[in-house]
Amino acid sequence: MQADYVIVGAGSAGCAIAYRLAEAGKTVAVIEHGGTDAGPFIQMPAALSYPMNMGIYDWGFQSEPEPHLGGRRLATPRGKVIGGSSSINGMVYVRGHARDYDHWAQSGARGWSYADVLPYFKRMEHWHDGGHGGDTEWRGKDGPLHVTRGPRANPLFQAFVEAGKQAGYPVTGDYNGEQQEGFGPMEQTVWQGRRWSAANAYLKPAIKTGKVEVVKGLACRVVIEEGRARGVEIEKGGVKQVIHANHEVVISASSINSPKLLMLSGIGPAEHLAEHGIDVVADRPGVGQNLQDHLELYMQVACKQPITLYKYWNLLGKAIIGAQWLFTKKGLGASNQFESAAFIRSKAGVEYPDIQYHFLPIAVRYDGQAAAEGHGFQAHTGPMRSPSRGHITLASADPKQAPKILFNYMSTEQDWEDFRTCIRLTREIFAQDAFKPYYKHEIQPGADVQTDDELNGFIKEHVESAYHPCGSCKMGDRNDPMAVVDEQCRVIGVQGLRVADSSIFPRITNGNLNGPSIMTGEKAADHILGRSLPRDESNPWINPNWESSQR
Repeated sequence: MQADYVIVGAGSAGCAIAYRLAEAGKTVAVIEHGGTDAGPFIQMPAALSYPMNMGIYDWGFQSEPEPHLGGRRLATPRGKVIGGSSSINGMVYVRGHARDYDHWAQSGARGWSYADVLPYFKRMEHWHDGGHGGDTEWRGKDGPLHVTRGPRANPLFQAFVEAGKQAGYPVTGDYNGEQQEGFGPMEQTVWQGRRWSAANAYLKPAIKTGKVEVVKGLACRVVIEEGRARGVEIEKGGVKQVIHANHEVVISASSINSPKLLMLSGIGPAEHLAEHGIDVVADRPGVGQNLQDHLELYMQVACKQPITLYKYWNLLGKAIIGAQWLFTKKGLGASNQFESAAFIRSKAGVEYPDIQYHFLPIAVRYDGQAAAEGHGFQAHTGPMRSPSRGHITLASADPKQAPKILFNYMSTEQDWEDFRTCIRLTREIFAQDAFKPYYKHEIQPGADVQTDDELNGFIKEHVESAYHPCGSCKMGDRNDPMAVVDEQCRVIGVQGLRVADSSIFPRITNGNLNGPSIMTGEKAADHILGRSLPRDESNPWINPNWESSQR
C-alpha cells in the first residue's frame, strides 16, 4: 500500500494535517492503532470521565514512580482511538497566551511567534460566542473546529467570576481573544451537543474526499533508506507490512509515542539506542528529553444549597441525563460542565498569567468519585510554567512495550512555592462575598492545612496530572543539539520525515493543549505544502501594572 504522505496517529494534529493535505489534492494514509470513536461515552460531553479510564480508548500509560511525589505513579492517559486524545479529553479549548509562542520563536522555533500562529488559530476555528460576548476580530468564523460556550445556567459559574472580580482581578469576555488574563466564560470543543473532536472536525470530512485512508495497525518503525524516510512498518494481526510514502512520513503519535517511534527507528540518543540493540540512523540526544506537563489540585468546598450537579450523581440521575442527551443532544449531558475559567498571575513581576482555573459545580474526582460531603463545588488549579523537566526512554526494542515515562514532577523549590500560592489565592477567591450564599466549609485540603509544611504534604499526596504532556521532540534551531525538529517540523538528520504534535512544543503553553496541538497540525500542513499564511500583528493585552502588582 502507498500514498503521497503517511501520517502516524489519527489524533489532534494528524487529523488536521490529513484534512489540509487532502484539500490540496494529495493522497494520505493515516495509521491508527485504536478503533472507532462511535458510542455515547466518547460523543457525550458530560461522560468525559469514562473514555479516559477505558482500555479500549486509552493507551493506559503510567509514569515511573515519581521521586518527588513519594514514588507515586501517575496516570498518563493518551487516546488510542480515532481522534486520539481529542476523543477522550475534557474538551476545554484554550489557545495559550501570545507570549508562549513569542517564547517559542525566541528559543529557536523561528516563524512560530504569536503573529505567526494566530492566523492558524483563526483558520481552524468556527467560533460561536452564544451571545456571551467575546473578541470577534480575534476569532475564526468558518474553520472545521467548532468552539462553543456552555449555557452557564448554574449560579455557581457566575459566583466564581464575581468572586474573582471582588478579589481585584480583571474580568475577561474572551480569554482566547485579546485578553487572556482574568475571570470569564470557558470554551469547549462541543457542537450541537456532541464532542467535536479532531475526528469529527477534520478526519471524517477528509475521508469523504476519497483522498484519505485510515489503516489500522501498530506503527513499529519508520523505514529509512539512505537517510530518507520511505514508509512505515506496521503490525496488524501478527503480520508486518510496510505502508510506503511517495513524498514524506509525518509522525503525529503524541508526546509519548512520537519519541518512542523515532527511537525504534534509530533516531535518538545514540548510547540509549545501542543499549537496546537499535542501529543509529541519526544521533539526536534531544529525542525523549524536555518532557513537560501541567499538574493540578482540586480545591473542594461543601455547598450550603442543593444546587450542584451532585443531585444527578446517582444511577437514576445519570440515566435521565443520558436519555435526554441520546434523544435530544441537549441538557446537562451536552456540556463538559467546565463553563467558567480564570487565568491569573502568581505575583508581581510575572508578565502574563501562570495560574489556570477550571471551575466545576460539583465536588468530584476524574475517576468519577464524588466527595463524601455530597453537594459541593471545586476549582482545578495549578501553575502553568513548571521548571521541572522529565524524559521518555525505551523500555525495550519491542514496539508493543510501553516506553518509560518520567516527568520528574515537582523537582524544584519553585514548583512547591507556586502550588502553595495557588492554594492560598484560591482560598481568598472562595472567601469573597459572591460565595457567601454557597460556601459551607472547605472539603479539600481542609481548613486545618495551613503551614508551608502542611500544604506541601497535601500537594505531595493529592497533585494530579492535568494530562498535558508535551515537549519530548523539541522544535528548535538546527544547530541546537537538543532540538529534534527544525522550524518546519523536519526531523534534523533525516530526509522526508517530520514530527507534528505536542511533542515539538519547546515549552508548554498556558492552558489545555488540544487547541495548540491542532494548530500545530494546521501549520505543519502548510510547511509540508510549501506555503504559509500572512502574519497577524494584533497586539495582545498585557496587564499594564504587571511589574508592580499581582492583580
